[in-house]
Amino acid sequence: MISDLPVDLSPAQRDTLDAYVGQLERVNARVNLVARPAGRADLERHVRHCLALAVRPFPDGAVVVDWGTGGGLPAVPLAVAFPDVQVVAVDAVGKKTEAVKLFARRLGLENLDVWNGRAEAYDGPAPHLSVSRATAPLATLWGWHVRARQPMGGQTDGAWAPGLVCLKGGDLTAETADLGDAAPEAEVVTESLADVLGTEWGDKAIVSVTDGAV
Repeated sequence: MISDLPVDLSPAQRDTLDAYVGQLERVNARVNLVARPAGRADLERHVRHCLALAVRPFPDGAVVVDWGTGGGLPAVPLAVAFPDVQVVAVDAVGKKTEAVKLFARRLGLENLDVWNGRAEAYDGPAPHLSVSRATAPLATLWGWHVRARQPMGGQTDGAWAPGLVCLKGGDLTAETADLGDAAPEAEVVTESLADVLGTEWGDKAIVSVTDGAV
């Protein structure tokens, strides 16, 4: 069972996450979904990292698109944590999206959809929010989101606002500057993961981007 999760989940949700790690470990042995080597402890760490995004809720009924999902990170953990949110896992690599479809079926995640293709051509369910984990620069991610997004009526207190929420690491000065040049209206908030996951995560952050337009 995965320990030290940053959010409270029910026993059933924790069992589903545990089953996901087992499925991911087996499939990753023959299909490169996450960086190798990736034993169970490594995969549990990936899940824990993704669930840092759940420190604030995603509003019920929202569509959340995961750009560059790979093996379903963070799409699968978010679909488990937020059963009333529609999560769409997007990736250009067919073997990866087929694996995520398999995980969704085996885990019974009816709120998880999968879309195969390049982000620039995405024509699936329009996102209220977008998420990503080490996929592309902020300016690129924001461009994908803005191109596809839909407005969201109302706002849940304490929830993520419509926009982009992603997991990043390292020095983000250049990325943030590039985003400012490409989208001067964008507002960026960076929060260290040290307070969420512990001091060993101090070089990583949650970055949220909004513009108040929708």
